[in-house]
Amino acid sequence: MKLNKVLFGMILSVSTSSVLAAEPAPVIDISQRNGSSIGSKTLSEQLESLERKIDSRNKAQVNVQRQLDDLQNELNELRGVTELHTHQLSQVLERQRELYQELDRRVSQALTAVPSQPATPDYNASNVNDVVYSSDVPENEAYDRAVNLVLKERRYEEAIPEFKAFNLKFPNSTYAANAHYWLGQLLFNKNDLEAAKAEFEIVYNKFQESPKRSDSMLKLAIVEEKLNNNARAKSLLNEVITKYPTSSAAKLAKPRLENLQ
Repeated sequence: MKLNKVLFGMILSVSTSSVLAAEPAPVIDISQRNGSSIGSKTLSEQLESLERKIDSRNKAQVNVQRQLDDLQNELNELRGVTELHTHQLSQVLERQRELYQELDRRVSQALTAVPSQPATPDYNASNVNDVVYSSDVPENEAYDRAVNLVLKERRYEEAIPEFKAFNLKFPNSTYAANAHYWLGQLLFNKNDLEAAKAEFEIVYNKFQESPKRSDSMLKLAIVEEKLNNNARAKSLLNEVITKYPTSSAAKLAKPRLENLQ
């Protein structure tokens, strides 16, 4: 029994030695390491490419933002120019309104004056020798100069040749109807009724689409009334009321027409 245990131990030792001798030694796979290195290098390149793309996108966004800022600045400048032009237009309209009120006030004062010997308007060059225009003066500046003599400086006598010169130099101006109307007003204020009548007649006959036509018809009727041409005055007043029923001229024409009945 003891011998058997010894033999069994010897056999077990030999078997164990054989198994250990048969087990292979550990081997490092160089190909796998190289593959892992190559994979790591590709990932690094991908990260670098992604970073470059992000940088490019950021730069593009910066450029777009800069362009948007430039456009916003240009828009602000355009708004400023528009506001300036709107303000200037408002000033022109306000000046015209004040001029209208000033001249109408003087017309009302003149209605009670005794008419002097009328004179016919003469647009010969000799009437405007004291007004000199340079070749590069635009018509709006010439018109403004004439208007300012009335509105700002109250130099009514000097405004008359200015308006005459304007009508000679710019007969087809967009201000032509206004210029003839205001010239008629200034002449009427001097009780130069025939000369004023000629100016109002020009607006009445030539500028039928002008906003000043109804006012000119009313003033023309007043002139005819002062010249004792009541039939023509009534006809003009009726025409104002019929053609321009909502105008201020029509409102003023109604009581005047009633007084002539």
